[in-house]
Amino acid sequence: MKIVLLGAQGQVGHELSRTLLPLGPICALRRADADLGDLAALAKRVSDEKPDLIVNAAAWTAVDRAESDEATAHRVNADAVEVLARIARERGALLVHYSTDYVFDGSGSRPWRETDPTGPHSAYGRTKLAGEAAIAASGCQALVFRTSWVHGTHGGNFVRTMLRLAAERESLSVVADQIGAPTSAELIADVTALAVAAWRQGRIEPGLYHLAAAGETSWHGLATHAIERARRMGHTVRVDAGAIRAIGTSDYPTPARRPANSRLDCAKLSTALGLDLPDWTVHVDRTVDRLVQQ
Repeated sequence: MKIVLLGAQGQVGHELSRTLLPLGPICALRRADADLGDLAALAKRVSDEKPDLIVNAAAWTAVDRAESDEATAHRVNADAVEVLARIARERGALLVHYSTDYVFDGSGSRPWRETDPTGPHSAYGRTKLAGEAAIAASGCQALVFRTSWVHGTHGGNFVRTMLRLAAERESLSVVADQIGAPTSAELIADVTALAVAAWRQGRIEPGLYHLAAAGETSWHGLATHAIERARRMGHTVRVDAGAIRAIGTSDYPTPARRPANSRLDCAKLSTALGLDLPDWTVHVDRTVDRLVQQ
C-alpha cells in the first residue's frame, strides 16, 4: 500500500509518520513539498505518487485569522480537499481526512453525533464543513474523522502554551464555559492506523466518524490539570493552583466564535473498531510528561 501523507510536519502528521509505517511505504509531504493553496501543483504532486492511501493531516487551523481571510482558509480546507477526493476516486484509493467540532453550533450539552445537524458559527468551521461536503460529493472511499482540542508534543497547542505561561506568570485567567475532550495527536494517529487496517480487512465502512478522548472538561479544567501535573513532575511553575482564575467566554473575546459545547459522541467509531477510547487525562499526562522533559 503506497501512502501519501500531507501535513507531515504538523501535530497529527508527525505522529502519523510513525503509526502508518506498518501499512506500507510513506511519501511524507510537508508544506514546502505540497502547498494546499496551489491546487494545480498539489494535484500533480499527489497524482505522480500513484497512492493507494491519501492521508490529509494538513489544514488551515488559524481559527481567528480565518475570520478575515476566509477565502484562503476555504482554498486549503475545502478546495484542496476536493482535489484530493477526486484523485482518490480516480485511483480507487482511500482518503483519510480530519475535521472538527467547529462544524456544530456549540449549543446544548449532549455530545454531538455524526448525524446531528451542523451549523458552524466561524469561518474556520464553515470551511472545514465545506471540505466534508466535497468528500461526500466526490464519491470516493473515505474515512473522515471529526476531532477536538488537539494537543501533543510536536508543534504549538494549548497544553504547551499553558505550561509556558505557568512558568512565567503568577496568575492566569482561562475560559471555563467551553466544554470538550482534549484529544492527543498520538491517539488520533493510533486510531487512524487501526481504522485503515480495519478498512483493508473489510471490518469498517467508509464514512464519517467522531474521534475524541473519553470524558470532558473545560479549558480551565485542562489548564489546571496540565499545570498541576507539570508541578508534580518538577517543572518550574510560578502560578499557584488557586491563581488559575475561571472566566467566561465573554471575558475573553476573540474574532472567531468558539463552540460552547464541543463534546463528540464517539460510539459509532468505538463500536466499529471494538475499542474503548481512553479518558482525556491519560494522554494529557503523557503530553505534559514529555514536554517537561524536553
